[in-house]
Amino acid sequence: MTGASLQQSVPSSEIRGILPAQRIEAAIATGQIVAAAPIEADQVQPASLDLRIGAEAYRVQASFLPGPAHSVMTRVAALEMHRLDLTTPAVLERGCVYIVPLQESLALPPELSARANPKSSTGRLDVFARLITDRGRAFEDIPAGYRGPLYAEISPRTFSVLLRAGDRLNQLRLISSGPAPGDALLAQVHEQHKLVYAEDDRPEDPLISGGLWMSLDLGLGEVVGYRAKRHAPIIDLAKRRHYEVLDFWDPIPARAGGLILNPDDFYILASKERIRVPPDYAAEMVAYDTSVGEYRAHYAGFFDPGFGYGEGEILGTRAVLEVRSHEVPFLLEDGQVVGRLLYEPLTERPAQVYGQGIGSSYQRQSLALAKQFKDPDSRLRDG
Repeated sequence: MTGASLQQSVPSSEIRGILPAQRIEAAIATGQIVAAAPIEADQVQPASLDLRIGAEAYRVQASFLPGPAHSVMTRVAALEMHRLDLTTPAVLERGCVYIVPLQESLALPPELSARANPKSSTGRLDVFARLITDRGRAFEDIPAGYRGPLYAEISPRTFSVLLRAGDRLNQLRLISSGPAPGDALLAQVHEQHKLVYAEDDRPEDPLISGGLWMSLDLGLGEVVGYRAKRHAPIIDLAKRRHYEVLDFWDPIPARAGGLILNPDDFYILASKERIRVPPDYAAEMVAYDTSVGEYRAHYAGFFDPGFGYGEGEILGTRAVLEVRSHEVPFLLEDGQVVGRLLYEPLTERPAQVYGQGIGSSYQRQSLALAKQFKDPDSRLRDG
């Protein structure tokens, strides 16, 4: 079932969908999205908008949600420790919490809400970056009709990072109102597009239950993952293919008996399945699901239309997992179910899809670290 046929079979007033690139551009043109500096063309992705860091960061005593009676800056005034000027590069230290006003703000109509995620490279650096709004009751979710500024709560967990105004850590998508799609639609989408492929290029039967489930690959190749070093140099977020992997990461070799997660450590692992997101859909990974274990499987969980699919010629791409155990050591084994993807239709096919044509970083990834790192060898090509 394509996005077009979905719209033909459901009354338009009941359709829930993510707005594609051309509708995001229209929202910018009509003032539903505004910015302190002109929005750049490459900020608009197939179904999301990259958000830019503003000129100041406030180090605060603790993470918070404003709640219905407060603005973000009212809370900042009570919790501020010091502020950083981001018009020149500044260090955000690991273990600290910062609030950063973003350059973009919103004036949404009543029928549009929004949701945000960290960008892929943000999550792969273990930088906790969550969107908050004035009078917000939840991270990342922006209610329909919201009018006001946007802020990022940024907390580097493993590496201290060098940040500057204009850097992009978060991405925003606009969502039309309506009920979320269910497993029946997802099964139909798989019948048409084949959402899951194995390593030998054969389509696999998907495990669909509250979304599309994925399992963990701990059995292929000499290196099955990476564990972040606890004491490493500062990472400049503007660098590309600059840092030596072994200065920041310990490779994890394949071994019998699985991998025991240490609660103090951060891991980069990969799914066993190769996943596809057709052009009429986008997907989001559920980051934390206690039904499969006390660990977080993903920080930056948004998959653009065309991920692992392109124009139909790509037979899936592995999902890279950003994993951190909670409270206690936890054993992971090869093939263990670790997370699930929720698929949502777009309101219409996007004018562009994820892939090399728009500079996408992870279209053909295997076990890929963030784009700031050099590839350790040819097995880490990411397109």
